[in-house]
Amino acid sequence: MKNQTEDFFLVGFGRLNSLRHLVFTVFFMVYMATLIGNFLIIILVFRSHQLHTPMYYFLLQLSFCDIVFTTNIAPTMLHNILYDVGKMSMKHCISQFYLYGASTVAECYILTLMSYDRYLAICNPLHYTSIINLDVCLRLVGGSWLSGLLITLCTSIMLFHRDFCGPKVIDHFICDLTPVLKLSCSDTFSFEVIVFVLSIPIIVIPFVFIVVTYINIFITVLKIPSTSGKQKTFSTCSSHLTSVGIYYGTLTIIYVVPRRGHLLRVNKALYLLYTVITPLFNPLIYSLRNQDIRKAIKMLF
Repeated sequence: MKNQTEDFFLVGFGRLNSLRHLVFTVFFMVYMATLIGNFLIIILVFRSHQLHTPMYYFLLQLSFCDIVFTTNIAPTMLHNILYDVGKMSMKHCISQFYLYGASTVAECYILTLMSYDRYLAICNPLHYTSIINLDVCLRLVGGSWLSGLLITLCTSIMLFHRDFCGPKVIDHFICDLTPVLKLSCSDTFSFEVIVFVLSIPIIVIPFVFIVVTYINIFITVLKIPSTSGKQKTFSTCSSHLTSVGIYYGTLTIIYVVPRRGHLLRVNKALYLLYTVITPLFNPLIYSLRNQDIRKAIKMLF
């Protein structure tokens, strides 16, 4: 197919000129901090026996997901910033979209599993160990990654076989679905309908499930007679609730903000927050707000 050898050109952030090295340095430091923070979480969960529980196993997978997510985007973005080059082959572009989509789907499901884990631990503690164990965790996480890989594979194959015409210039710094579809010569309505239908089990249903589980958690916590008991119980899920708020908040805003005129620059900034900054938040949130993680860090160092 001729499309396989064609190139796209990512505009990125435009010409940075004298600011190029400063912007590169800032983003490079953020990327390094993201890798260090998430690898630290993974090491802590592996080495600390008190963290060998389903909740922290899901946290380990969340950190792995963030590493894949940001490493898929940041190195190419840094290269384009430093050398002012946005050229990308179609295979590279579709591959970036594939990993971007797969890790996004997996993270949505892993956050959902973490909320279910907190729900069982707080609302149904007597049956917690009989429902959630390491074998169940492995299957659930494996299913999350498999779902992300298969669902995004279907979308990537459909995108790969489309015809693109005109100047293949993507006014973005990543190969996301919407800017790439704008370059398609053929009608994209049916494609967009398929993507919308797929987004329901990927984003909408998990988000609704998380909301429902936390409503039940709040009801259960309110029934605890002592104030200290309420604070102690809620503290076990406050970090996860913060992560969900940041993740789904930025994800929702990205696809709500229009992509026209000066708002396109705002949209790029939101994408930057979602793809580069958000993966840094999770290790910070869990290391600052979780006592078990803080204890494990002290024991490690």
